[in-house]
Amino acid sequence: MGIGTVAPVAHTTRPPHAKGDQEGPGHEHRDLSGGWPRAAVFGVSDGLTTNVALILGIAAANPAPGFVRLAGLAGLIGGAFSMAAGEWVSMRAQAELLERELALERRELARAPEREARELAAIYRGRGIDRATADAMARQVMVDPETALEVHAREEMGVNPSSLGSPVSAAVASFITFAIGALLPLLPFFWTGGHGAELAAIAIAAVAAVLVGGALAKFTGRSVTFSAVRQLLICAAAAGVTYGVGHLVGLSGVSSG
Repeated sequence: MGIGTVAPVAHTTRPPHAKGDQEGPGHEHRDLSGGWPRAAVFGVSDGLTTNVALILGIAAANPAPGFVRLAGLAGLIGGAFSMAAGEWVSMRAQAELLERELALERRELARAPEREARELAAIYRGRGIDRATADAMARQVMVDPETALEVHAREEMGVNPSSLGSPVSAAVASFITFAIGALLPLLPFFWTGGHGAELAAIAIAAVAAVLVGGALAKFTGRSVTFSAVRQLLICAAAAGVTYGVGHLVGLSGVSSG
């Protein structure tokens, strides 16, 4: 059966004969390709980067602290709703497309099981498994319709039907974590203003960026130092550019423009 091209969602790579997770001690898959963990990680990262850049860009024009607070709160609320809506629409559309493809695959498995078994065996042979073993594996998979659907979905579409993710959970996680990330650099401007607030916002954002990068490393398996420094540099670049623009343009320039 020909399967349409679909965007990958949350899935794990497991042996084709294993329906459950049979992992060794201490081995755990951490998947960020779909669902609320990915949305949470990107939400806090985007909220922190976006709002520290916005706040420092405005603050560089030397407005009253209330103006910075207003801009920061607007960025927090607008960004959180935008992130949540975008996450929900994206995951809902992706899930609907995958559900359609899975329905087509289920129909073909019922209509032409022998052909589907041959296709699966051919995939196994393409991975270096001998013909007899590949045929036996394919026949074993085809015994149970749900197992057959799950394996065909993984092998042909690269997805796990049981791990498509919840659009609502992803949207909520994205909203909350974006708001948290966006709030952190704004906090100093609730108590003070001027260069003191700017320096405090930079310090808070720097610490938060390092922590976010370190947390991301726990999922990706990359070096904590590498991930933390990368996240810090991203925030610094965004904030530095907008601060420079705000300083050059100035509040009077913005008003007259």
